[in-house]
Amino acid sequence: MSTTENLEVEAKFTVDPDTAVPALISLAEVATVDPVETINLSAVYYDTEDLRLTRNKLTLRRRTGGADAGWHLKTPAEHGRIEYGAPLGEEGAAAPAEILGPVRALIRDLPLKPIAQVDNRREQQILRDATGAPVAEFCDDHVTAMSLLPGGEVTEWREWELELAQGLPGTPRAAVLMRHAHSMLLAAGADDSDSPSKLRTALGDSVDNVPLPDTPERPAKGTAARTVVDALTANRDRLLQMDPAVRRDEEDSIHQMRVATRELRSHLQTFEGILGGDEYERVEKELKALASILGIARDAEVVAARFLALLDRDETYVLPDATRADLTDTMTIEYKRAHRNVVLALDSERYLALLDSLDNLLLEPPVVSPRVEAEENEEGDVGKRGTSEILSEHLATAYRDLRKKHRKAVKGREDTSLPLVDRENRFHSVRKAAKKLRYSAEAAQSAGLNTKKLIKACKKLQSALGDFQDTVTAREVLQRKAAFAHQKGHDTFGYGVLFQIEYLDGHTALQDYDELFASIESEYATMIRKNDLG
Repeated sequence: MSTTENLEVEAKFTVDPDTAVPALISLAEVATVDPVETINLSAVYYDTEDLRLTRNKLTLRRRTGGADAGWHLKTPAEHGRIEYGAPLGEEGAAAPAEILGPVRALIRDLPLKPIAQVDNRREQQILRDATGAPVAEFCDDHVTAMSLLPGGEVTEWREWELELAQGLPGTPRAAVLMRHAHSMLLAAGADDSDSPSKLRTALGDSVDNVPLPDTPERPAKGTAARTVVDALTANRDRLLQMDPAVRRDEEDSIHQMRVATRELRSHLQTFEGILGGDEYERVEKELKALASILGIARDAEVVAARFLALLDRDETYVLPDATRADLTDTMTIEYKRAHRNVVLALDSERYLALLDSLDNLLLEPPVVSPRVEAEENEEGDVGKRGTSEILSEHLATAYRDLRKKHRKAVKGREDTSLPLVDRENRFHSVRKAAKKLRYSAEAAQSAGLNTKKLIKACKKLQSALGDFQDTVTAREVLQRKAAFAHQKGHDTFGYGVLFQIEYLDGHTALQDYDELFASIESEYATMIRKNDLG
Protein backbone atom coordinates (compact mmCIF):
# COMPACT_ATOMS: atom_id res chain seq x y z
CA MET A 1 0.00 0.00 0.00
CA SER A 2 1.41 3.41 -0.97
CA THR A 3 1.62 6.22 1.58
CA THR A 4 2.37 9.91 1.20
CA GLU A 5 4.14 12.41 3.43
CA ASN A 6 3.78 16.21 3.28
CA LEU A 7 4.72 19.18 5.43
CA GLU A 8 1.54 21.10 6.30
CA VAL A 9 1.84 24.78 7.24
CA GLU A 10 -1.40 26.63 7.80
CA ALA A 11 -3.01 29.48 9.70
CA LYS A 12 -6.42 28.95 11.34
CA PHE A 13 -9.03 31.56 12.22
CA THR A 14 -12.43 31.51 13.92
CA VAL A 15 -15.11 33.58 12.22
CA ASP A 16 -18.78 34.48 12.68
CA PRO A 17 -21.36 32.79 10.40
CA ASP A 18 -22.16 35.99 8.49
CA THR A 19 -18.62 37.36 7.99
CA ALA A 20 -17.71 37.95 4.32
CA VAL A 21 -14.55 36.53 2.83
CA PRO A 22 -12.22 39.43 1.83
CA ALA A 23 -10.77 39.92 -1.65
CA LEU A 24 -7.97 37.31 -1.61
CA ILE A 25 -6.65 38.61 -4.95
CA SER A 26 -5.04 41.52 -3.08
CA LEU A 27 -2.80 39.26 -0.98
CA ALA A 28 0.95 39.50 -1.48
CA GLU A 29 2.32 36.82 -3.83
CA VAL A 30 -1.19 36.18 -5.25
CA ALA A 31 -1.94 37.03 -8.91
CA THR A 32 -5.08 34.97 -9.54
CA VAL A 33 -7.71 33.18 -7.46
CA ASP A 34 -9.58 30.12 -8.71
CA PRO A 35 -13.38 30.04 -8.50
CA VAL A 36 -14.91 28.76 -5.27
CA GLU A 37 -15.34 24.99 -5.15
CA THR A 38 -17.74 23.51 -2.61
CA ILE A 39 -16.84 20.10 -1.15
CA ASN A 40 -18.60 18.01 1.48
CA LEU A 41 -16.15 16.25 3.79
CA SER A 42 -16.78 13.74 6.55
CA ALA A 43 -14.06 12.51 8.89
CA VAL A 44 -14.03 9.98 11.71
CA TYR A 45 -11.17 10.41 14.19
CA TYR A 46 -9.56 7.48 16.02
CA ASP A 47 -7.53 7.13 19.20
CA THR A 48 -6.70 4.69 21.98
CA GLU A 49 -8.88 4.20 25.05
CA ASP A 50 -6.71 6.65 27.04
CA LEU A 51 -6.38 9.17 24.14
CA ARG A 52 -2.64 8.75 23.66
CA LEU A 53 -2.70 10.45 20.26
CA THR A 54 -4.87 13.39 21.27
CA ARG A 55 -2.91 14.04 24.45
CA ASN A 56 0.29 14.21 22.37
CA LYS A 57 -1.19 16.60 19.75
CA LEU A 58 -1.49 13.88 17.11
CA THR A 59 -4.55 13.18 14.98
CA LEU A 60 -5.60 10.09 13.03
CA ARG A 61 -8.68 10.24 10.81
CA ARG A 62 -10.45 8.50 7.96
CA ARG A 63 -11.97 11.14 5.70
CA THR A 64 -14.30 10.80 2.72
CA GLY A 65 -14.94 13.50 0.13
CA GLY A 66 -12.49 15.78 -1.64
CA ALA A 67 -9.35 15.06 -3.65
CA ASP A 68 -7.38 13.71 -0.68
CA ALA A 69 -9.94 11.28 0.72
CA GLY A 70 -8.23 8.58 2.75
CA TRP A 71 -6.49 7.98 6.06
CA HIS A 72 -4.52 10.92 7.44
CA LEU A 73 -2.07 11.03 10.34
CA LYS A 74 -0.86 14.47 11.43
CA THR A 75 2.18 14.89 13.67
CA PRO A 76 3.86 18.06 15.02
CA ALA A 77 6.91 19.36 13.12
CA GLU A 78 9.32 22.25 13.58
CA HIS A 79 7.53 24.53 11.09
CA GLY A 80 4.01 23.13 11.05
CA ARG A 81 2.75 19.56 10.89
CA ILE A 82 3.70 16.49 8.89
CA GLU A 83 0.72 14.82 7.26
CA TYR A 84 0.91 11.16 6.26
CA GLY A 85 -1.72 9.82 3.89
CA ALA A 86 -2.94 6.39 2.82
CA PRO A 87 -5.86 5.16 0.66
CA LEU A 88 -9.32 4.70 2.21
CA GLY A 89 -9.46 0.93 1.91
CA GLU A 90 -12.63 -0.98 2.70
CA GLU A 91 -15.36 0.58 4.82
CA GLY A 92 -14.88 -0.49 8.43
CA ALA A 93 -11.29 -1.68 7.87
CA ALA A 94 -8.63 -0.85 10.47
CA ALA A 95 -6.10 1.91 9.89
CA PRO A 96 -3.33 0.75 7.55
CA ALA A 97 -0.18 -0.38 9.35
CA GLU A 98 1.93 1.82 7.06
CA ILE A 99 0.35 5.03 8.29
CA LEU A 100 0.68 4.06 11.95
CA GLY A 101 4.46 3.69 11.79
CA PRO A 102 5.26 7.21 13.09
CA VAL A 103 3.11 6.63 16.20
CA ARG A 104 3.70 2.90 16.69
CA ALA A 105 5.97 3.48 19.70
CA LEU A 106 3.21 5.52 21.33
CA ILE A 107 0.14 3.38 20.68
CA ARG A 108 1.91 -0.04 20.57
CA ASP A 109 -0.72 -2.70 19.83
CA LEU A 110 -3.56 -0.95 21.64
CA PRO A 111 -6.89 -0.97 19.76
CA LEU A 112 -8.06 2.24 18.09
CA LYS A 113 -11.66 3.34 18.31
CA PRO A 114 -13.70 6.28 16.92
CA ILE A 115 -13.67 9.30 19.25
CA ALA A 116 -15.31 11.97 17.06
CA GLN A 117 -17.01 12.62 13.75
CA VAL A 118 -16.50 15.93 11.94
CA ASP A 119 -18.65 16.88 8.94
CA ASN A 120 -17.59 19.92 6.98
CA ARG A 121 -19.05 21.92 4.08
CA ARG A 122 -15.88 23.43 2.64
CA GLU A 123 -15.74 26.33 0.20
CA GLN A 124 -12.17 26.34 -1.08
CA GLN A 125 -10.15 28.50 -3.46
CA ILE A 126 -6.65 27.96 -4.88
CA LEU A 127 -4.44 31.07 -4.79
CA ARG A 128 -1.85 31.29 -7.60
CA ASP A 129 1.18 33.44 -8.39
CA ALA A 130 1.94 35.22 -11.67
CA THR A 131 3.19 31.97 -13.24
CA GLY A 132 -0.05 30.16 -12.43
CA ALA A 133 1.59 27.99 -9.78
CA PRO A 134 -0.37 27.43 -6.53
CA VAL A 135 0.93 29.33 -3.52
CA ALA A 136 -1.83 28.54 -1.03
CA GLU A 137 -5.30 27.14 -0.50
CA PHE A 138 -7.99 29.14 1.31
CA CYS A 139 -10.77 27.16 2.99
CA ASP A 140 -14.00 28.53 4.39
CA ASP A 141 -15.24 25.68 6.59
CA HIS A 142 -18.76 25.28 8.00
CA VAL A 143 -18.35 22.50 10.56
CA THR A 144 -20.73 20.20 12.43
CA ALA A 145 -18.95 17.87 14.85
CA MET A 146 -19.92 15.26 17.41
CA SER A 147 -17.74 13.94 20.22
CA LEU A 148 -18.12 10.18 20.69
CA LEU A 149 -16.53 10.27 24.15
CA PRO A 150 -18.64 10.00 27.33
CA GLY A 151 -20.54 13.28 27.79
CA GLY A 152 -19.77 14.37 24.23
CA GLU A 153 -21.99 16.86 22.43
CA VAL A 154 -22.74 18.16 18.93
CA THR A 155 -20.94 21.42 18.11
CA GLU A 156 -21.18 23.78 15.14
CA TRP A 157 -18.76 26.51 14.11
CA ARG A 158 -17.17 28.28 11.15
CA GLU A 159 -13.43 28.72 10.55
CA TRP A 160 -11.01 29.88 7.88
CA GLU A 161 -7.78 28.09 6.98
CA LEU A 162 -4.95 29.29 4.77
CA GLU A 163 -2.54 26.47 3.92
CA LEU A 164 0.70 27.00 2.01
CA ALA A 165 1.31 25.00 -1.17
CA GLN A 166 3.94 22.27 -1.05
CA GLY A 167 7.46 23.60 -1.56
CA LEU A 168 6.68 27.05 -0.20
CA PRO A 169 7.05 26.56 3.60
CA GLY A 170 10.27 28.02 4.95
CA THR A 171 10.81 30.42 2.03
CA PRO A 172 10.80 34.25 2.20
CA ARG A 173 7.72 34.28 -0.08
CA ALA A 174 5.83 32.14 2.43
CA ALA A 175 6.68 34.51 5.29
CA VAL A 176 5.43 37.53 3.32
CA LEU A 177 2.22 35.77 2.25
CA MET A 178 1.35 34.48 5.72
CA ARG A 179 2.07 37.81 7.37
CA HIS A 180 -0.09 39.72 4.89
CA ALA A 181 -2.89 37.12 5.06
CA HIS A 182 -2.93 37.28 8.84
CA SER A 183 -3.42 41.04 8.82
CA MET A 184 -6.09 40.93 6.09
CA LEU A 185 -8.19 38.16 7.67
CA LEU A 186 -8.14 39.75 11.11
CA ALA A 187 -9.19 43.05 9.55
CA ALA A 188 -12.09 41.24 7.85
CA GLY A 189 -13.46 40.19 11.24
CA ALA A 190 -11.73 36.86 11.96
CA ASP A 191 -9.87 35.95 15.17
CA ASP A 192 -6.85 33.72 15.64
CA SER A 193 -8.01 30.22 16.48
CA ASP A 194 -7.11 29.05 19.97
CA SER A 195 -7.73 25.40 19.05
CA PRO A 196 -4.94 23.37 17.44
CA SER A 197 -7.35 21.26 15.35
CA LYS A 198 -10.97 20.57 14.50
CA LEU A 199 -10.72 17.45 16.61
CA ARG A 200 -9.88 19.37 19.79
CA THR A 201 -12.79 21.71 19.17
CA ALA A 202 -15.09 18.76 18.54
CA LEU A 203 -14.06 16.95 21.73
CA GLY A 204 -14.32 20.02 23.94
CA ASP A 205 -14.61 19.22 27.64
CA SER A 206 -15.47 15.56 26.97
CA VAL A 207 -11.71 14.88 27.05
CA ASP A 208 -11.89 15.35 30.80
CA ASN A 209 -14.23 12.35 31.06
CA VAL A 210 -11.52 9.95 29.87
CA PRO A 211 -9.16 8.65 32.59
CA LEU A 212 -5.53 9.68 32.28
CA PRO A 213 -2.91 6.98 31.52
CA ASP A 214 -1.28 5.29 34.50
CA THR A 215 1.38 7.44 36.13
CA PRO A 216 4.56 6.03 37.66
CA GLU A 217 4.76 5.40 41.39
CA ARG A 218 8.09 7.16 41.77
CA PRO A 219 10.30 6.60 44.82
CA ALA A 220 10.47 9.43 47.35
CA LYS A 221 12.22 12.66 46.36
CA GLY A 222 15.85 12.89 47.40
CA THR A 223 16.44 9.14 47.34
CA ALA A 224 18.97 7.32 45.17
CA ALA A 225 16.17 5.23 43.65
CA ARG A 226 14.30 8.40 42.63
CA THR A 227 17.43 9.79 40.99
CA VAL A 228 17.93 6.63 38.95
CA VAL A 229 14.26 6.39 37.96
CA ASP A 230 14.27 10.03 36.82
CA ALA A 231 17.36 9.35 34.68
CA LEU A 232 15.75 6.25 33.17
CA THR A 233 12.51 8.14 32.49
CA ALA A 234 14.32 10.97 30.70
CA ASN A 235 16.06 8.56 28.35
CA ARG A 236 12.92 6.47 27.81
CA ASP A 237 11.14 9.66 26.76
CA ARG A 238 14.05 10.58 24.50
CA LEU A 239 13.92 7.16 22.84
CA LEU A 240 10.19 7.58 22.15
CA GLN A 241 10.77 11.09 20.82
CA MET A 242 13.39 9.91 18.33
CA ASP A 243 11.36 6.94 17.07
CA PRO A 244 9.36 8.86 14.40
CA ALA A 245 12.44 10.90 13.45
CA VAL A 246 14.37 7.69 12.79
CA ARG A 247 11.54 6.34 10.66
CA ARG A 248 11.64 9.58 8.61
CA ASP A 249 15.44 9.25 8.41
CA GLU A 250 16.01 12.73 9.84
CA GLU A 251 19.61 13.87 10.16
CA ASP A 252 21.38 12.54 13.29
CA SER A 253 18.21 10.73 14.46
CA ILE A 254 19.82 7.28 14.40
CA HIS A 255 22.66 8.61 16.53
CA GLN A 256 20.36 10.26 19.07
CA MET A 257 18.17 7.18 19.43
CA ARG A 258 21.24 5.02 19.88
CA VAL A 259 22.57 7.37 22.56
CA ALA A 260 19.26 7.20 24.44
CA THR A 261 19.27 3.41 24.20
CA ARG A 262 22.87 3.08 25.39
CA GLU A 263 22.35 5.56 28.22
CA LEU A 264 19.36 3.54 29.39
CA ARG A 265 21.41 0.38 29.34
CA SER A 266 24.36 2.05 31.05
CA HIS A 267 22.14 3.34 33.87
CA LEU A 268 20.69 -0.13 34.35
CA GLN A 269 24.20 -1.60 34.59
CA THR A 270 25.79 1.11 36.69
CA PHE A 271 23.00 1.37 39.24
CA GLU A 272 22.25 -2.31 39.61
CA GLY A 273 21.82 -2.80 43.34
CA ILE A 274 19.58 0.22 43.73
CA LEU A 275 17.09 -1.31 41.30
CA GLY A 276 17.21 -4.91 40.17
CA GLY A 277 15.49 -8.20 39.51
CA ASP A 278 15.02 -10.64 36.62
CA GLU A 279 12.90 -8.24 34.55
CA TYR A 280 15.44 -5.49 35.15
CA GLU A 281 18.19 -7.69 33.69
CA ARG A 282 16.03 -8.77 30.76
CA VAL A 283 15.32 -5.16 29.79
CA GLU A 284 19.05 -4.43 29.85
CA LYS A 285 19.69 -7.29 27.40
CA GLU A 286 16.90 -6.14 25.08
CA LEU A 287 18.35 -2.63 25.05
CA LYS A 288 21.71 -4.09 24.06
CA ALA A 289 20.10 -5.86 21.09
CA LEU A 290 18.37 -2.66 19.96
CA ALA A 291 21.57 -0.63 20.32
CA SER A 292 23.38 -3.19 18.15
CA ILE A 293 20.89 -2.76 15.28
CA LEU A 294 21.07 1.01 15.57
CA GLY A 295 24.87 0.78 15.72
CA ILE A 296 25.12 -0.90 12.32
CA ALA A 297 23.17 1.94 10.70
CA ARG A 298 25.09 4.58 12.67
CA ASP A 299 28.46 3.12 11.62
CA ALA A 300 27.37 3.10 7.97
CA GLU A 301 26.22 6.71 8.31
CA VAL A 302 29.50 7.82 9.93
CA VAL A 303 31.71 5.97 7.45
CA ALA A 304 29.77 7.36 4.47
CA ALA A 305 30.29 10.90 5.79
CA ARG A 306 33.99 10.24 6.45
CA PHE A 307 34.56 8.91 2.95
CA LEU A 308 32.89 11.95 1.40
CA ALA A 309 35.18 14.21 3.43
CA LEU A 310 38.23 12.12 2.53
CA LEU A 311 37.55 12.44 -1.16
CA ASP A 312 37.84 16.22 -0.84
CA ARG A 313 41.31 16.08 0.74
CA ASP A 314 44.46 16.83 -1.24
CA GLU A 315 46.00 13.45 -0.41
CA THR A 316 43.30 11.61 -2.36
CA TYR A 317 43.88 13.22 -5.74
CA VAL A 318 45.48 9.97 -6.96
CA LEU A 319 42.34 7.89 -6.38
CA PRO A 320 40.88 6.27 -9.52
CA ASP A 321 37.33 7.27 -10.46
CA ALA A 322 36.13 3.70 -9.94
CA THR A 323 37.29 3.78 -6.31
CA ARG A 324 35.60 7.12 -5.71
CA ALA A 325 32.34 5.86 -7.19
CA ASP A 326 32.51 2.68 -5.11
CA LEU A 327 32.99 4.60 -1.87
CA THR A 328 30.13 7.02 -2.47
CA ASP A 329 27.63 4.69 -4.11
CA THR A 330 28.06 1.52 -2.08
CA MET A 331 28.16 3.29 1.30
CA THR A 332 24.91 5.03 0.45
CA ILE A 333 23.40 1.66 -0.43
CA GLU A 334 24.74 0.11 2.78
CA TYR A 335 23.27 2.88 4.90
CA LYS A 336 19.86 2.63 3.22
CA ARG A 337 19.86 -1.13 3.81
CA ALA A 338 20.84 -0.65 7.46
CA HIS A 339 18.14 2.00 7.90
CA ARG A 340 15.50 -0.34 6.48
CA ASN A 341 16.59 -2.95 9.01
CA VAL A 342 16.22 -0.42 11.80
CA VAL A 343 12.66 0.41 10.72
CA LEU A 344 11.84 -3.31 10.55
CA ALA A 345 13.14 -3.64 14.11
CA LEU A 346 10.99 -0.69 15.25
CA ASP A 347 7.94 -2.37 13.73
CA SER A 348 8.65 -5.68 15.47
CA GLU A 349 6.76 -7.16 18.41
CA ARG A 350 10.08 -7.48 20.23
CA TYR A 351 10.61 -3.70 20.19
CA LEU A 352 7.06 -2.98 21.31
CA ALA A 353 7.48 -5.50 24.13
CA LEU A 354 10.66 -3.69 25.19
CA LEU A 355 8.79 -0.38 25.37
CA ASP A 356 6.06 -2.02 27.46
CA SER A 357 8.70 -3.45 29.79
CA LEU A 358 10.32 -0.04 30.21
CA ASP A 359 6.96 1.49 31.04
CA ASN A 360 6.21 -1.23 33.59
CA LEU A 361 9.64 -0.88 35.16
CA LEU A 362 9.06 2.85 35.63
CA LEU A 363 5.48 2.37 36.86
CA GLU A 364 6.68 0.10 39.67
CA PRO A 365 10.46 0.58 40.10
CA PRO A 366 12.04 -2.63 41.44
CA VAL A 367 13.91 -1.07 44.39
CA VAL A 368 16.10 -3.75 45.96
CA SER A 369 18.62 -1.95 48.16
CA PRO A 370 17.71 -2.07 51.86
CA ARG A 371 19.57 1.20 52.32
CA VAL A 372 17.38 2.85 49.74
CA GLU A 373 14.20 1.51 51.36
CA ALA A 374 15.34 2.75 54.77
CA GLU A 375 16.36 6.06 53.28
CA GLU A 376 12.88 6.67 51.91
CA ASN A 377 11.63 6.83 55.49
CA GLU A 378 14.18 9.52 56.37
CA GLU A 379 13.59 13.25 56.05
CA GLY A 380 15.76 16.30 55.52
CA ASP A 381 19.55 16.34 55.31
CA VAL A 382 20.05 12.82 56.60
CA GLY A 383 18.16 11.40 53.64
CA LYS A 384 20.07 13.57 51.18
CA ARG A 385 23.43 12.53 52.60
CA GLY A 386 22.39 8.93 52.27
CA THR A 387 21.52 9.41 48.62
CA SER A 388 24.83 11.11 47.89
CA GLU A 389 26.69 8.33 49.63
CA ILE A 390 24.95 5.60 47.65
CA LEU A 391 25.42 7.37 44.32
CA SER A 392 29.06 8.13 45.09
CA GLU A 393 29.67 4.41 45.63
CA HIS A 394 28.30 3.69 42.15
CA LEU A 395 30.38 6.53 40.75
CA ALA A 396 33.44 5.06 42.43
CA THR A 397 32.77 1.67 40.86
CA ALA A 398 32.48 3.25 37.40
CA TYR A 399 35.66 5.27 38.02
CA ARG A 400 37.65 2.22 39.12
CA ASP A 401 36.52 0.37 36.01
CA LEU A 402 37.66 3.28 33.83
CA ARG A 403 41.10 3.43 35.49
CA LYS A 404 41.52 -0.32 35.08
CA LYS A 405 40.80 -0.14 31.37
CA HIS A 406 43.00 2.94 31.05
CA ARG A 407 46.01 1.16 32.56
CA LYS A 408 45.47 -1.79 30.25
CA ALA A 409 45.24 0.49 27.19
CA VAL A 410 48.39 2.45 28.08
CA LYS A 411 50.33 -0.75 28.73
CA GLY A 412 49.21 -2.20 25.41
CA ARG A 413 50.07 1.01 23.56
CA GLU A 414 53.78 0.30 24.01
CA ASP A 415 53.55 -3.46 23.56
CA THR A 416 54.15 -4.02 19.84
CA SER A 417 53.96 -7.77 20.36
CA LEU A 418 50.19 -7.36 20.67
CA PRO A 419 48.21 -7.31 17.41
CA LEU A 420 47.17 -3.80 16.40
CA VAL A 421 43.49 -4.70 16.63
CA ASP A 422 43.92 -5.73 20.29
CA ARG A 423 45.71 -2.49 21.17
CA GLU A 424 43.01 -0.43 19.51
CA ASN A 425 40.19 -2.40 21.14
CA ARG A 426 41.61 -1.47 24.52
CA PHE A 427 41.11 2.21 23.79
CA HIS A 428 37.58 1.45 22.61
CA SER A 429 36.97 -0.16 26.02
CA VAL A 430 38.24 3.02 27.70
CA ARG A 431 35.74 5.04 25.69
CA LYS A 432 32.84 2.83 26.78
CA ALA A 433 33.97 3.04 30.41
CA ALA A 434 34.23 6.84 30.18
CA LYS A 435 30.65 6.90 28.90
CA LYS A 436 29.46 4.86 31.86
CA LEU A 437 31.22 7.19 34.28
CA ARG A 438 29.69 10.21 32.55
CA TYR A 439 26.18 8.74 32.60
CA SER A 440 26.58 7.91 36.28
CA ALA A 441 27.81 11.43 36.99
CA GLU A 442 24.85 12.94 35.14
CA ALA A 443 22.40 10.89 37.20
CA ALA A 444 24.22 11.86 40.40
CA GLN A 445 24.17 15.52 39.38
CA SER A 446 20.36 15.47 39.39
CA ALA A 447 20.53 14.40 43.04
CA GLY A 448 22.61 17.42 43.99
CA LEU A 449 26.16 16.10 43.64
CA ASN A 450 28.55 18.60 42.03
CA THR A 451 29.73 16.53 39.03
CA LYS A 452 29.57 19.17 36.28
CA LYS A 453 33.31 19.39 35.61
CA LEU A 454 33.73 15.62 35.79
CA ILE A 455 31.01 15.23 33.15
CA LYS A 456 32.77 17.78 30.93
CA ALA A 457 36.13 15.97 31.28
CA CYS A 458 34.49 12.65 30.37
CA LYS A 459 32.88 14.21 27.29
CA LYS A 460 36.24 15.51 26.05
CA LEU A 461 37.88 12.11 26.37
CA GLN A 462 34.87 10.43 24.75
CA SER A 463 35.05 12.84 21.83
CA ALA A 464 38.72 12.12 21.18
CA LEU A 465 38.25 8.37 21.51
CA GLY A 466 35.12 8.59 19.35
CA ASP A 467 37.11 10.24 16.57
CA PHE A 468 39.71 7.50 16.96
CA GLN A 469 37.11 4.74 16.81
CA ASP A 470 35.59 6.26 13.67
CA THR A 471 38.95 5.83 11.93
CA VAL A 472 39.11 2.21 13.10
CA THR A 473 35.63 1.51 11.74
CA ALA A 474 36.51 3.22 8.43
CA ARG A 475 39.64 1.10 8.08
CA GLU A 476 37.66 -2.07 8.65
CA VAL A 477 35.31 -1.07 5.83
CA LEU A 478 38.25 -0.19 3.55
CA GLN A 479 39.86 -3.58 4.20
CA ARG A 480 36.63 -5.32 3.32
CA LYS A 481 36.16 -3.30 0.16
CA ALA A 482 39.78 -3.79 -0.91
CA ALA A 483 39.50 -7.56 -0.49
CA PHE A 484 36.31 -7.62 -2.57
CA ALA A 485 37.89 -5.45 -5.28
CA HIS A 486 40.93 -7.72 -5.35
CA GLN A 487 38.72 -10.77 -5.90
CA LYS A 488 37.14 -8.98 -8.85
CA GLY A 489 40.53 -8.09 -10.28
CA HIS A 490 40.02 -4.36 -9.75
CA ASP A 491 42.58 -1.73 -8.75
CA THR A 492 42.99 -1.62 -4.96
CA PHE A 493 45.64 1.12 -4.73
CA GLY A 494 43.11 3.79 -3.69
CA TYR A 495 41.85 1.75 -0.75
CA GLY A 496 45.41 1.50 0.56
CA VAL A 497 45.85 5.27 0.30
CA LEU A 498 42.68 5.87 2.27
CA PHE A 499 43.59 3.20 4.82
CA GLN A 500 46.86 4.96 5.58
CA ILE A 501 45.16 8.35 5.89
CA GLU A 502 42.67 6.91 8.38
CA TYR A 503 45.50 5.24 10.32
CA LEU A 504 47.36 8.54 10.69
CA ASP A 505 44.15 10.41 11.57
CA GLY A 506 43.55 7.86 14.31
CA HIS A 507 46.93 8.53 15.89
CA THR A 508 46.26 12.27 15.67
CA ALA A 509 42.98 11.78 17.55
CA LEU A 510 44.90 10.12 20.40
CA GLN A 511 47.70 12.66 20.71
CA ASP A 512 46.07 14.39 23.73
CA TYR A 513 44.87 11.17 25.35
CA ASP A 514 47.16 11.28 28.41
CA GLU A 515 46.25 14.90 29.16
CA LEU A 516 42.53 14.22 28.75
CA PHE A 517 42.63 11.23 31.08
CA ALA A 518 44.62 13.17 33.67
CA SER A 519 41.85 15.78 33.59
CA ILE A 520 39.27 13.11 34.51
CA GLU A 521 41.45 11.97 37.43
CA SER A 522 41.81 15.55 38.63
CA GLU A 523 38.12 16.37 38.33
CA TYR A 524 37.09 13.14 40.04
CA ALA A 525 39.35 13.91 43.01
CA THR A 526 37.97 17.46 43.15
CA MET A 527 34.41 16.15 42.97
CA ILE A 528 35.04 13.80 45.90
CA ARG A 529 36.51 16.63 47.95
CA LYS A 530 33.83 19.24 47.15
CA ASN A 531 31.01 16.81 47.83
CA ASP A 532 32.67 15.71 51.09
CA LEU A 533 32.71 12.09 49.99
CA GLY A 534 36.25 11.22 51.01
